[in-house]
Amino acid sequence: MLLKVRIVTRFILLALATGFLGACGSSPSEVVSFIPPPSSVGLRSGDGIVVNLQSIPDAASMPVQIDDQGFISLPYIGQVEVAGLAESEIAQKVRATYVEQRIYPAIDVSVSVTQRFIHVGGEVIRPGRVLWSPNLTLNKAIQEAGGFSLYGKKSGVLLTRDSQTYVVDVKSALRNPDKDFKVYPGDSLNVPRSPY
Repeated sequence: MLLKVRIVTRFILLALATGFLGACGSSPSEVVSFIPPPSSVGLRSGDGIVVNLQSIPDAASMPVQIDDQGFISLPYIGQVEVAGLAESEIAQKVRATYVEQRIYPAIDVSVSVTQRFIHVGGEVIRPGRVLWSPNLTLNKAIQEAGGFSLYGKKSGVLLTRDSQTYVVDVKSALRNPDKDFKVYPGDSLNVPRSPY
């Protein structure tokens, strides 16, 4: 009897939590057939770039990674906030900082991206960051994370992009490659646990 009460209580709590989250818009429940591309192509924390300083006596090519606060650190000028900016915008900001601080009267700066990532979590073999490439899709990203675990729910993968979360059916994308969405830098995939 006590076991039945516990099961019923858990079911009610789960139903209430699911209803509450659904009402808040935090937990989507419908599988989508279209996901808009990201609104910004700006770089994010964890992305790797190379900053080239030229037309100066001590020209340099510096590989740096954007830290968790969105900054990179460069000689003489220290921390520069770059998260959310495109490569050309970063180059312009770095150049302006060197000139404004009178480190160099003139300098040429170029920026190139070396590494961008997406995050794959939940019920996969190796959750964590996956190196992004222009042809990376949902299925390929999950395979890079070792594939689904034994309990991974293939028909309810959550993709978060631009603070919006979408439910995607990766199982159908395995059968029909046209349904295999491209992923973009900064995307986050979460494979939920199947109830059975």
